[in-house]
Amino acid sequence: MRNEYDFSKAKRGAVIQSHGKTRITIMLDAHVIEEFRKRAGASGTGYQTEINRALRDYLAHGDQPFTLEALRQVIREELHAA
Repeated sequence: MRNEYDFSKAKRGAVIQSHGKTRITIMLDAHVIEEFRKRAGASGTGYQTEINRALRDYLAHGDQPFTLEALRQVIREELHAA
């Protein structure tokens, strides 16, 4: 090993940058995290992946108004599950 290293051009951060993703800090309720951990365990993915998937689904469909047909579909699914 060298006695001295030149860190004058060094940068802080991850060694390998993740393209297309941004690291953030977010505060979520404990029961929300626990639910996503359960879902992640069932699907074999990470809980952060599941949160990301849920947010993408919301962004893709969350703007649409809740129609009477959508309500009927939800009721049918719930009655079928019961």
